[in-house]
Amino acid sequence: MAETKYIFVTGGVASSLGKGIISSSIGKLLQARGYNITIQKFDPYINIDPGTLNPYEHGECYVTVDGHEADLDLGHYERFTGIQTTKANNLTTGRIYKSVIDKERRGDYLGKTIQVIPHITDEIKRNVKLLGQKYHYDFVITEIGGTVGDIESLPYLESIRQLKWELGKNALCVHLTYVPYLAAAKELKTKPTQHSVKELQSVGIQPDILVLRSEHPLNDNIRRKVANFCNVDFEAVVQSVDMPTIYEVPIRMQEQGLDATILKKMGESVGETPSLGPWRQFLERRHKAKEVVNIGLVGKYDLQDAYKSILESLSQAGTYNDYKVKATFINSEKLNEENAEEKIKDMDGIVICPGFGQRGIEGKIIAAHYTRVHNIPTFGICLGMQMMVIEFARNVLGYEDANSTEMDEKTEYNVIDIMEDQKNITNMGGTMRLGAYECILKQGSRVFEIYKKEHIQERHRHRYEFNNDYEKEYEKAGMNCVGRNPESDLVEIVEVPGLKWYIGTQFHPEYSSTVLKPHPLFVDFVKTAIENKSSKK
Repeated sequence: MAETKYIFVTGGVASSLGKGIISSSIGKLLQARGYNITIQKFDPYINIDPGTLNPYEHGECYVTVDGHEADLDLGHYERFTGIQTTKANNLTTGRIYKSVIDKERRGDYLGKTIQVIPHITDEIKRNVKLLGQKYHYDFVITEIGGTVGDIESLPYLESIRQLKWELGKNALCVHLTYVPYLAAAKELKTKPTQHSVKELQSVGIQPDILVLRSEHPLNDNIRRKVANFCNVDFEAVVQSVDMPTIYEVPIRMQEQGLDATILKKMGESVGETPSLGPWRQFLERRHKAKEVVNIGLVGKYDLQDAYKSILESLSQAGTYNDYKVKATFINSEKLNEENAEEKIKDMDGIVICPGFGQRGIEGKIIAAHYTRVHNIPTFGICLGMQMMVIEFARNVLGYEDANSTEMDEKTEYNVIDIMEDQKNITNMGGTMRLGAYECILKQGSRVFEIYKKEHIQERHRHRYEFNNDYEKEYEKAGMNCVGRNPESDLVEIVEVPGLKWYIGTQFHPEYSSTVLKPHPLFVDFVKTAIENKSSKK
């Protein structure tokens, strides 16, 4: 392919229909045909990135290898396709406007009046095409956040309209809508879809393909009606019914020829349908797994999207151990000495979740104490690892008021502290260790056995670190520092080798677990939790 082709994925009727899953599925199917693809997400909100957003507002914040705090859909792109995304794969209106305003302040526009059209739209178009021009991808899939008709997504739609006009056959729009089922009338209704397409047409975009989300299968009459009213070819009207797992979606899309339709419409030869062998094997194992392992997630955000990557990593690890993982949220704010046993005792393993700030941390410390004393497999991630370290200091080393200086600046035993070179920075977004860092594992340690190599690279998102002044005391008492950054000598992993599985990582391994390459730490953790379950019988 000489020129990069661009696919735009927009959504109508309602948000949260799964544009990210459809974008990932299209990427997966084109990739299976041998094309080099990437996927990007444009978000219409004005925050510069989701790093400062409350997870209740926007789900988890995903971190790319180059240290960009990104939308959680980038996690789906990576899990489905195995590609690595970067800062260039996620843009917000805030970043677009900031870039234009910075140029205006520098005088780049030579005194012109700056307007949404052409200046903002030109900046959006530049960013749409950036990855394709730089890396010569065959396909760049661009997902537009929000819903058609929102005031904030208008500049993006105008940019797509212009690009479709400029790029001709090399641009295509996939529009995702919702077909509700009215229980009283016992009917599926296509009117919201018709309105949504009309809304798109009113800004000058004719969708090429429609994906209809629905809780009930749609018959050919409904698809024909939609094709008719929306000026879309019948075979380009695809249905996406609720599936037991999101990983079924690429298979269902392939069955309906979504990838073949895209190639035809973009003037590419269709060729044979790929078998998706490894993907189907993964799904087969997943369906065959009947037994359940119970994992408790100790955290403060009672929202499944807040720990999206952790849940997906556990679920993938379950499949590769031929088990179903049932994750139970345990609210750390409500966890105390009195109810810890009742909440934790039935769990086969516990994940102590990441997070920021004071709220809910005492509950995490109580959980770490309970699981350590009762030898329940425990995986602490980021702040979770720090709580394991604090718990150990309080209850094993005898430092009753040990803490992190994040929670108590005056703590006498600052076993978790901020790094020296970061103490003078005040900007919330600029003080963290973000993105992929090297880590060297100690030979003979449990994590070395798990990774089966000495050098690893993992992604970080945190400010506070293990205080090396206490290292000797920890090691002497049975908590070992088994992974460290070669440049800064910072401790990245702690483990208690005397227990079944008691490991804490400063980094976020969940960001690099994919469907076809599950993360070794999660696979081993779930395996140990299963063994723990069997030993209780």
